[in-house]
Amino acid sequence: MRERYKNALMWGLYAALVLLILVLQTVSFGRPRFFGVKLCFVPVLVACVSMHVGSEAGCVFGMVCGLLWDYTAGRTVGMLALEMMLLCFAVGVLVQLYLQSAPGNFAVISAAAALLVLSCDWLFFYRMPGYNGSAQRYLWFVLPSAALTIPASLVEFAIVRHIYNKFKIDNGVV
Repeated sequence: MRERYKNALMWGLYAALVLLILVLQTVSFGRPRFFGVKLCFVPVLVACVSMHVGSEAGCVFGMVCGLLWDYTAGRTVGMLALEMMLLCFAVGVLVQLYLQSAPGNFAVISAAAALLVLSCDWLFFYRMPGYNGSAQRYLWFVLPSAALTIPASLVEFAIVRHIYNKFKIDNGVV
């Protein structure tokens, strides 16, 4: 019975982190800026949770966080949810099969996650409608945003790892 409460508390803390980031993004009119470049925190946090909890639970968590992000950003409902769900499943499987849960590996995963989400956003909202200067936007906005997300992702990794280790459930399975 106690394990159930630990599990619920862990997921509650993860949800509180995501809600905090979504509220900060909404209050700051979009994503937080660093030297004029907007940072991408939600996919990095969701990928970090998926890295620790596995592909199935991470997939559901990513879908719910994506729906919340769709709602707070005023975007097409389900687009970010689908991106987050696929991203979390891929990160969970990648970590289970090939990588370890280490800060260096997560720095690479976070840059790839931010690049994937920002590239999809650029493709559907800038390139496909045919805006002028969309290639320059990719070079001067998407690529620096993905690179500058790495330092913040290491802080998120430390927070998520601390929560996971504090509420880790030993179910006896090796």
